[in-house]
Amino acid sequence: MSHSGRDLDNLCINTIRILAADAVEKAKSGHPGMPLGAAPMAYVLWTRFMRYNPAKPKWPNRDRFVLSAGHGSMLLYALLHLAGFDLSLDEIKNFRQWESKTPGHPEYWCAPGVEVTTGPLGQGVGMGVGMALAERHLAARFNRPGLPIVDHYTYAIVSDGDLMEGVGSEAASLAGHLKLGKLIYLYDDNHISIEGSTNLTFTEDVCRRFEAYGWHVQRVKDGNDLDAIGKAIEKAQKNTEQPSLIAVRTHIGFGSPKQDNASVHGEPLGEEALRATRKHFGWGDKPMFYVPEEARAVFRQAVERGRKWESECRARFEEYRRAYPDDARQLEGWLAGQLPSGWDADIAAFPADKPMATRAASGKILNTIAKRLPNLIGGSADLGPSTKTLINDGGDFEADNPSGRNLHFGVREHAMGAMVNGMALHGGLIPYGSTFLVFSDYMRPSIRIAALEKAHSIFVFTHDSIGLGEDGPTHQPIEQLMSLRAMPNLTVIRPADANETAAAWRLAIERKGPVALVLTRQKLPTLDAKHFPVADGPSKGAYVLSDSQGEPNLILIASGSEVHLALEARAKLVQQGIRVRVVSMPSWELFEEQSKDYRDSVLSPHITARLAVEAGVTLGWHRWVGEKGDVVGIDRFGASAPGPVAMEKYGISADNIVRRATALIKRVLP
Repeated sequence: MSHSGRDLDNLCINTIRILAADAVEKAKSGHPGMPLGAAPMAYVLWTRFMRYNPAKPKWPNRDRFVLSAGHGSMLLYALLHLAGFDLSLDEIKNFRQWESKTPGHPEYWCAPGVEVTTGPLGQGVGMGVGMALAERHLAARFNRPGLPIVDHYTYAIVSDGDLMEGVGSEAASLAGHLKLGKLIYLYDDNHISIEGSTNLTFTEDVCRRFEAYGWHVQRVKDGNDLDAIGKAIEKAQKNTEQPSLIAVRTHIGFGSPKQDNASVHGEPLGEEALRATRKHFGWGDKPMFYVPEEARAVFRQAVERGRKWESECRARFEEYRRAYPDDARQLEGWLAGQLPSGWDADIAAFPADKPMATRAASGKILNTIAKRLPNLIGGSADLGPSTKTLINDGGDFEADNPSGRNLHFGVREHAMGAMVNGMALHGGLIPYGSTFLVFSDYMRPSIRIAALEKAHSIFVFTHDSIGLGEDGPTHQPIEQLMSLRAMPNLTVIRPADANETAAAWRLAIERKGPVALVLTRQKLPTLDAKHFPVADGPSKGAYVLSDSQGEPNLILIASGSEVHLALEARAKLVQQGIRVRVVSMPSWELFEEQSKDYRDSVLSPHITARLAVEAGVTLGWHRWVGEKGDVVGIDRFGASAPGPVAMEKYGISADNIVRRATALIKRVLP
């Protein structure tokens, strides 16, 4: 039977709905409610407005789409399959199964066309803001009159839950302030959350809240009104001075016997309800995973449209290249993630006669490399002067100055982390965000998403221990450092001095996954680069900083500020005739990547007298000191006192290291 006009639109929308419901049913788990209700808005967006090329999912000037309501992942997978991305029907049938390309929540790089990892609600809201910010910055840097080579929108579908989460509110507030006009969010306003009606907890006027944030807000009363949805998106596109929120009134589980019921959110419809739903949409006699050819043909028009759009963009870029060859070459390098030759050539060794906090050294290094890395961009959660993360002469990124490189996130750590991730995955920029280490807790979900995505996000955490002093236990990190080390795919580096900090920044720039730099507030001695391997040693995670004459009796292992205490303790132990090796271990993760032979050369397996020293929890250190070893650390909260006093009272001192080392040797050695 041939369809035309609105009937064909409905056939396509129902294809999305049933494909999603079938996949959830086969998997015996998933979230059918959101795809059933939100399919019309997704269809309008993907077939009438979004610019993308299924054959080239990473085409740089494509529109970005973020499914922030990641539990509705089958909506996205259905769209990707139908539009002609390399996502087969077999993968749809394999939804939520081992090693499939269609996991329960969207995962970056798992399926082509998935832009970011979402699932924890609100993260997609923040990452979308980061993507729109990246587009705005790159456009300001490279576009020329008549040649808009960076010119795309960032779209998202967001849910009630996304807009309840604080990270979403933080990011939306900043997006409104920055007037990110090419950011358009479709709000799946279905009035239902897992526990029931949103009237239980969420009775605010969301639209008025977003208006207060500075957003352009529209309401679509009927989520099945395709014309109204289309007109709203058109208006949003024309408003270049405000980000847009389009609240679309939908019905969760639309067309099923469970419509508007909370149970349809996160469980399969069940055989009986699925049968009724399929009958309601005209699929009653069709097999599971049936895709009408007429519908497929409509969706597959995206292949030719995408090829044409990309071809037009490439032609425009070639025109740009002829007019601005240096800029064209630079943009291509940025988008490819290439580092210019000699980008770190200006990093010089710090003199040993000048004590310096590693946060201060970090600030100097940041400004040194920023001159040769103009796509290095970032800022702090209102702590730039303290974290030393301002780029001199970089300008402030504001609505009227999008070419600025200093981002002011405000006191919004969680959104900062999500936005940094969005910028990193957009491509073209090397973004960083900074705050105090203790406040990494406020952004931990964003750090975790960075680790899952393996995004090139750089997190700069300062004030790394009780050594920060008088601010006391609320600001003194104890467990944060170890908790970050517990996170897979995150490289944590805690340098011992200015020269190790330089090495840490090199690693942060060159590694392609997320990196956390952990830095001191207090000044530390600077190790003489001529006599200590501080320039290259950190690249291996741990290295012998100072060794004994002959085989050592004892290995002292430390990170960060405690390395200097270990060296001081070594001098005292040597006077007692004890042979001591001091190992600086700025990064567990980097050390684990080294060969067994190298690791054994640093931590000789037959030397059982090992003592680790770190101003944080001792949990985890026995991995390196062994069953017989010991750890000097802090397993309780800090206290308000001058930094040196706090360190002394908590046993983070050379004298206490000597006492513990002496006792250890007596206990371990025959």
